[in-house]
Amino acid sequence: MAIRNVCIFGGSGFVGGHLANLLTAQDINLCIPTRQRERAKELLVLPTADVMQANVYDDAELDRVLSGVDAVINLVGTIKGDFNAAHVELPRKIVAACQRNGIARLLHMSALNAGPGQPSAYLRSKGEGERIVMSSGLDATVFKPSVIFGPGDSSLSLFARLGRLPVLPLASPEAKFQPVFVEDVVQAFAGSLDAPHTIGHSYNLCGPKCYSLRQLFEYAAHVAGHKPVIIGLNEPLSYLQALVLEFLPGKLMTRDNYYSMKVDNICDCDGPGNLTKVWGIQSIAIEEVAPYYLAHRMPRVRYDDFRQRAGR
Repeated sequence: MAIRNVCIFGGSGFVGGHLANLLTAQDINLCIPTRQRERAKELLVLPTADVMQANVYDDAELDRVLSGVDAVINLVGTIKGDFNAAHVELPRKIVAACQRNGIARLLHMSALNAGPGQPSAYLRSKGEGERIVMSSGLDATVFKPSVIFGPGDSSLSLFARLGRLPVLPLASPEAKFQPVFVEDVVQAFAGSLDAPHTIGHSYNLCGPKCYSLRQLFEYAAHVAGHKPVIIGLNEPLSYLQALVLEFLPGKLMTRDNYYSMKVDNICDCDGPGNLTKVWGIQSIAIEEVAPYYLAHRMPRVRYDDFRQRAGR
């Protein structure tokens, strides 16, 4: 059966917005539940999207939003909130709701390195959510990306803003990342909806290049026109910075973020990754995209160029 009706949990977030635009362009009908409908105004104009205000932790509300749905996509995640509620309890409720409503297809966003025994609660909770989904008996596919970048991100965009500071003390400066472009990630999701060969599989998603955290900060600041003095902190000072920031407004960093960075967030820096091998996507590096949105020069035509070049 061709999938024409999809519910996206987390559809009003960064990745969700990009995915909703892509699926709408493919004439797929979307249900996007959100706690506050007015906060998803940019999605209201999408011709095939129905943005519904709902409490997704309530079973009756879940049944309501899943009525008539062919497949479910769960993108919900947090890096500084209630990990158990977002990453464990909600996937369990979504799985149960899919089973009650006869929905077999479930695509789930986990995280690179998620699993038991990891140093951070974020990675452990993501791993437990992944286990729940993969053991559910549903036709599930799990995606485990490295840090995701692109217009509207909370990674490179934050680094660029912090680059305005003349001096920047940086915790865990040698932590490793392999950033992946948001448009590549959503292409993988969209390309898996009707792809039986992806059922039962978990895929790491990474871009073509690896960077240290220091390199990412330096690059983002440079592109935004800044040149701060970056002072790399040792382990005790990195922990202390995380502790202090955790209790300040905005929580730019937490101790759990510090623990997460103890595990290199990379796939394989030397060969083609799953994006190419599974979906034929030629992954895009940050240098090809970041200058356009960090410097506020990202016209829509530039997106079209990326997609056309990749044969999308």
